[in-house]
Amino acid sequence: MRTLRFLLRKELRQIFRDKSIVAMIFFMPMVQLILMPLAADYEVRNINLSVVDHDKSPYSQRLISKIVASGYFRLAGYNPSFKEAFGLIESDKADLILEIPHNFERNLIREDHEKLFIAVNAINGTKASLGGSYLGSIIGDFNADIRMQLVTPPRFSQFPVIEVVASNWFNPVLNYKVFIVPGILAILVTMVGGFLSALNIVREKEIGTIEQINVTPIKKHIFILGKLIPFWVLANIVFTIGLLVARFVYGIVPVGSLLTLYAFISVYLLAVLGFGLLVSTFCDTQQQAMFIMFFFMMLFILLGGLFTSIDSMPEWAKLITRVNPVRYMIEVMRMVMLKGSSFKDVLPHVGIVSLMALVLNSWAVFNYKKTN
Repeated sequence: MRTLRFLLRKELRQIFRDKSIVAMIFFMPMVQLILMPLAADYEVRNINLSVVDHDKSPYSQRLISKIVASGYFRLAGYNPSFKEAFGLIESDKADLILEIPHNFERNLIREDHEKLFIAVNAINGTKASLGGSYLGSIIGDFNADIRMQLVTPPRFSQFPVIEVVASNWFNPVLNYKVFIVPGILAILVTMVGGFLSALNIVREKEIGTIEQINVTPIKKHIFILGKLIPFWVLANIVFTIGLLVARFVYGIVPVGSLLTLYAFISVYLLAVLGFGLLVSTFCDTQQQAMFIMFFFMMLFILLGGLFTSIDSMPEWAKLITRVNPVRYMIEVMRMVMLKGSSFKDVLPHVGIVSLMALVLNSWAVFNYKKTN
């Protein structure tokens, strides 16, 4: 224990002497947590719409006004022909084209039906599908309004009607920040712990101090613990500051117990830090460690379930997510912060992450060599 205490004192002094590392640990994650949820909006707005109105009737004008007033669309052009409107799509100034045919109002009143043409720029598939869906829904509402005006409804309904009332649990107003902030906090804690632990031993190799440590009778597991514990403490501090930012900036208060969150994060950080230390035992330079960690972090983030639902992934990707610690961290953050899950509910996640921590840290101890 005395040897470990000296190692911890040496590591903490080494960390806080480097102001850039202190800024990387505390300042950068907090700025990212404040800015990223404001930019990473799942709701598609400001869709550029070009309109080709061949009818120029009161009905067509009402339809265009209803679309623009929805707040989802921005009128990018009011063109006399489809060819000119298509030029806006080719120059990326428009995302959709709505073409209203001649005699739109007359056919709608006399013949009870009319067709509209919608052309969608599908380069951005998400924006195209949502934009087309929004536009179709608005046109459907406009059609219902017209039918209510033209057709006198019967006093009694001729057909049975089923009314569906939806209730949104855990996020009643569908605020995307409530959904994304816990996931971003999980990723930031992972990046702080993983990158810094991966660079730590490699930095000792580059500046030559690792040779002085290797000639001492320090045991390998004591050395790994001395490298792991300081970053474990600092990552917990970053996690605490992140919870405060979520509370005071976004108004997100954990529904579940904070003890459950900290119990899981304590085990989770052992796995992440163990992985970073394992990477550092294989690398000789900080550049090598950075590239390897960047490769794995991209896989962890993209296959973690933050931006894409794991259930919608192909089967081979689902198999990879089973060994992805970020996946379990994001799930537990949302379960505890949004659903109020108890420790019993997250116990399977704790077991899997504990196994990862045991394997990764044991591998790091085994792979670290005190001799060249």
